Amino acid sequence: MRCNVPTTIALSAFLTIIGGVSVEAQGFTPGEPLDLWSNTRVYGGFNFAESCSYDPIRDLYVVPSAGDRSEGAPDDGYVSLVNPDGSAHTLQWIGASREGLTLSNPLGGDIVNDVLYLADGNVIRSFDMRSGRPLGNALVSDMTRFNDVAVAPDATIYASHTRDPERVYRIRPDGSSSVFIDGAPLSQPNGVAFDPDGNIVVVNIGSDDVLTFSTSGRLLRTEHAVDPGNDGLVILPDGTKYVSSVRNGSVSRIRPGMDAELVASGIPSAASMCYDPRRSRLMIPMNPWNALAFIELN
Repeated sequence: MRCNVPTTIALSAFLTIIGGVSVEAQGFTPGEPLDLWSNTRVYGGFNFAESCSYDPIRDLYVVPSAGDRSEGAPDDGYVSLVNPDGSAHTLQWIGASREGLTLSNPLGGDIVNDVLYLADGNVIRSFDMRSGRPLGNALVSDMTRFNDVAVAPDATIYASHTRDPERVYRIRPDGSSSVFIDGAPLSQPNGVAFDPDGNIVVVNIGSDDVLTFSTSGRLLRTEHAVDPGNDGLVILPDGTKYVSSVRNGSVSRIRPGMDAELVASGIPSAASMCYDPRRSRLMIPMNPWNALAFIELN
């Protein structure tokens, strides 16, 4: 018996030859938007996605993935585009072609002025959001791996270094870098974001501290999430903070002047978040589970 039902396809992280027929022969080209019938949706296409960014111009979620994360692994990181319903828009939008591209193990990201910034080892790489074309690299030689990034409108980058030495770096638009915060109260610093006043806010894996620093590096405020082990940070225009705990699978909300409260829990490996203001929604990659969690805030 044949049933006419909508089709859902779940993809593994890497596309392979299926049944001896190449994906090109099936009319599919990696890096190009999927050309699907209206009754078909594709979900997945991630491999250890650590972060996401919302693209307000195209109304898409931008999700970087690592390739083979082992030592000495090939240069095979990539970026996929996801529709607001969670289905795949473009698989390997960045990374289907390696020509002129270096992207190994992207972690945190940010989109500012139609430029995508990605932390990749000790380099911050930038890409044109219109085309995916690489724009440049900012190398910091005295560290090993950036984790999260927050980018100011003038293209100044603040990037966390979670491993020893525990630091937040500042990288100027000309590529010069300096240590912005060094050591305590940082404790495995991870998520970085700007508050409405332009201050830099950092969350720790090693504590429940939510730290607000001025642009001069002075500690202005310490708040506390419900749980420690924090990774992601989203700050709304009214100053409300959302903090995801990768170790506890929870999301805390901290309204200005109020104690933290839980708004979600039970999320495996809740990593770095992004926010969709059109739908009042948080999106959270789930690291080794190769999935995205959606949290509706309304």
